Amino acid sequence: MTRKLFTILVCSILLQAYPALAQSNSSNGEGVPSCGDPAIKFDVITDKPGSAAQPEPGKALVYFIEDDVDLGSPKPTTRIGIDGAWAGANHGNSFFSVSVSPGVHHLCASWQTGIVIGQAGRVAALHFTADAGGVYYFEVKNRNSDTTFKPLDGDEGQLLASRFALAAFHPKK
Repeated sequence: MTRKLFTILVCSILLQAYPALAQSNSSNGEGVPSCGDPAIKFDVITDKPGSAAQPEPGKALVYFIEDDVDLGSPKPTTRIGIDGAWAGANHGNSFFSVSVSPGVHHLCASWQTGIVIGQAGRVAALHFTADAGGVYYFEVKNRNSDTTFKPLDGDEGQLLASRFALAAFHPKK
């Protein structure tokens, strides 16, 4: 193989890989397909623990629980994205739920920037398949050096939701 052919081959491979590399290096959810617009920020108010809801007919119900029990103050606001749009946000030990259609959904949890100096921009993502009538629980656990996003067993999800505050949110103006 000549040096010129080798150089062309390497450049071709790098150019094809560049979009994937650009997406994976993001620190604020930008470029993660399941996240929403990084410019959208939320105000979150938490209230006493909420009651369990039932899925709408033909839909699934998804709970998002933020567990910041072991995290110092101030607590971050964590935005939750579903399939490329923000579904809402939690702050501190709180939760909210949304209805989704059956099928595969891509989820994102992203710290809202500017909340905790030096700690903004944490992102985690996963996907799941929703069944009509199903109830699903996902936990965002924030720690000083790590943010995890994982599915929970239904019993554990119900227990956490009963202990944590219900989050009410709206986009900042």
